[in-house]
Amino acid sequence: MNATPKPAGSEPSGSASTVLVASDLDRTLIYSTAALSLGMPDAQAPRLLCVEVHESKPLSYLTESAADELRALAAETVFVPTTTRTRKQYQRIRLPGDTQPKYAICANGGHLLVDGVTDPDWHAEVLRRVAESCAPLSEVRAYFTATTDLSWVRKHRVAEDLFAYLVVERERLPEEWLARFTEWAGERGWTVSLQGRKVYAVPRPLTKSAAVREVARRTGATLTLAAGDSLLDADLLLAADRGWRPGHGELADADWTAPHVEALAERGVAAGEEILRRFRTTARAHTAPRLNGAPAALPDPA
Repeated sequence: MNATPKPAGSEPSGSASTVLVASDLDRTLIYSTAALSLGMPDAQAPRLLCVEVHESKPLSYLTESAADELRALAAETVFVPTTTRTRKQYQRIRLPGDTQPKYAICANGGHLLVDGVTDPDWHAEVLRRVAESCAPLSEVRAYFTATTDLSWVRKHRVAEDLFAYLVVERERLPEEWLARFTEWAGERGWTVSLQGRKVYAVPRPLTKSAAVREVARRTGATLTLAAGDSLLDADLLLAADRGWRPGHGELADADWTAPHVEALAERGVAAGEEILRRFRTTARAHTAPRLNGAPAALPDPA
């Protein structure tokens, strides 16, 4: 990954061949019931493992095969969950494995968790960047209040005092409103992303890629792999050495890709399983014993 200014934090501690895997969670690795896309006969459906419970109800899943891959991946690499979720929302998730990851990125890069605790220096640096280049959150919230309609908006939400989103009735969301808001927000330094039933407004400096670069610096990573499905994951995928996106989601709908990013055909929970396989195959090739003084070549996309 390309270097960025180095805020206070640990110095690199990785080995000569440390692989960092930064992955979005929702609709990339884990899936709600509505997002599973189980198109096969019921008797052929994969066994599922619930990894999130909310208000005493199961909420998010991955396949048991994906769970096995994730356990192995976490043991072989520096695995970093990289999500737009708030810290509270992230902490509901119980990923497979004996321990939770040392590093996690929440609020689209606004919080870098180290052993479950926010790094205050990183958070302060993010707040400084946002204040310097973006209209205030209050202005975005005022726009929401003035222009939205209760016939298609279910909830207004603010996440970690960093960004805002709407929960909408997707089939009633006016396309002209979304286009107008996207233009308005862009002029003020904000990015708009439609993900499922949520319309996000996020300050441009608030990125997953910036936080992942910091983790790469601290761990001394020699290869960074990434995956994601939404517009808010594009910067993460572009900053990685190798990336994957599923066959569904905002990026797939826009036919978005890049030379080092592979667009998978799989959709739904099957895509999460395939992404984990690609992570492990690529990571193992990178850390394989050197041949004739040179590292093994990365495998071509299958």
